[in-house]
Amino acid sequence: MAATPRTPAQIRTELSAEREQLAGAVEQLRDELGEATNITPKLQSKLPLIAAGAASVGFVLAGGIGATFRYFARRGREHEREELLRIGRWSIFDREN
Repeated sequence: MAATPRTPAQIRTELSAEREQLAGAVEQLRDELGEATNITPKLQSKLPLIAAGAASVGFVLAGGIGATFRYFARRGREHEREELLRIGRWSIFDREN
């Protein structure tokens, strides 16, 4: 079965139509991608929750850092006290002395 031969004018018309369809598809894809990546409205509706979460995480991290420094500072002064119990590297000291 032989296909009917097309003229150069028909081929140009088909290519032009294909280009227009492709340009429309690309523009639609760009619009949909822009909507999908636009997180501003999603964040604005949850801004109080996000701010509270960030503050909580900051508070916990700051407390964790402070507790760690207190632990090491206290550990440096513990050699002057009487050790009541030792389990591995953990010790309980008499605070009264």
